[in-house]
Amino acid sequence: MPMTPSALDRPALLAALRARIARLERGAPGPAPAPVPLCEALESALPQGGLARGGLHDLTFPPEEAAGAATGFAAVLLGRAGGTVFWIAEEPDAWPPGLARFGLDPALLVLVRAKGADALWAMEEVLRSPAAAGALLALARPLDLTAERRLMLAAQTGGGIGLLLRPEAEEAPGVALTRWRVASLPGRGASRHDLGDPRWRLELLRCRGGRPGTWVLSWSASAGALRVEEDAGDEARRRRA
Repeated sequence: MPMTPSALDRPALLAALRARIARLERGAPGPAPAPVPLCEALESALPQGGLARGGLHDLTFPPEEAAGAATGFAAVLLGRAGGTVFWIAEEPDAWPPGLARFGLDPALLVLVRAKGADALWAMEEVLRSPAAAGALLALARPLDLTAERRLMLAAQTGGGIGLLLRPEAEEAPGVALTRWRVASLPGRGASRHDLGDPRWRLELLRCRGGRPGTWVLSWSASAGALRVEEDAGDEARRRRA
C-alpha cells in the first residue's frame, strides 16, 4: 500500500492523486453500467435493482456509536464496486487486512489522508475519473448543498459510486440518491471468543424512486454474501404511519 502525502501538503497530494488516477485511466475499460449488487431483499427496494453508480449515497450511523459498524458495511459496498476504490478521511483508520474480511481487496484500495477543503477536493477529483470504481469520504458532519452537488456532478461524470460516511444528524436536504442508517447488532458467535458474522440493523431512509425499509442484515465472509435475517420494513412503516 503506497504511503499517502500529508493533508497539509496540498501540491504533493494533488500530484500524487493525479498521477495515480492517470495510471488507472490508461488501463481503465470504463465504468460498468450495472448497479452495485447487494442482496435480493435490498435490491427489490431500489429502483435499479442495486446501488446505483454515477451518484452519491449517504451512510449514517447513530451518534452514540463509533463508525466501526458502518465502516464494515461501507467496505462491503466498495468491495462490490468492481475496481480501484479510494478511502478519504482526515485520519484514515481503515485497516486493509480487516476490510478484506468484508470483501474489499487491499490491492484495490487507496487510502488518502486529507481534511476540510482538501478532502472535498480529493473526493471530487476521484469521482470525476472513470478509472475509479468508487470512493468514500468520511465526514464529521453533513455537507452543505453546494458541496454535495459538486460531488454528485463529479460522480455522474466518472460513473463510480460515491459514499459519504458520517454520524447521524438532524434530517437535512441533500442530493444523495440514497440515505442509509447503519446500526451495529451483536454477533451470534458460539463463544465470547467467536463473535460470529458482522450484523447490522440497516434502514433505507430515503431513495429516489425506491421503497424505504428496515432490515436485520449479516455478512458471511466465508460465502462473500449479504444475508437478510429479518425484513422489518413493514413493521417500521407501521410505526411511522
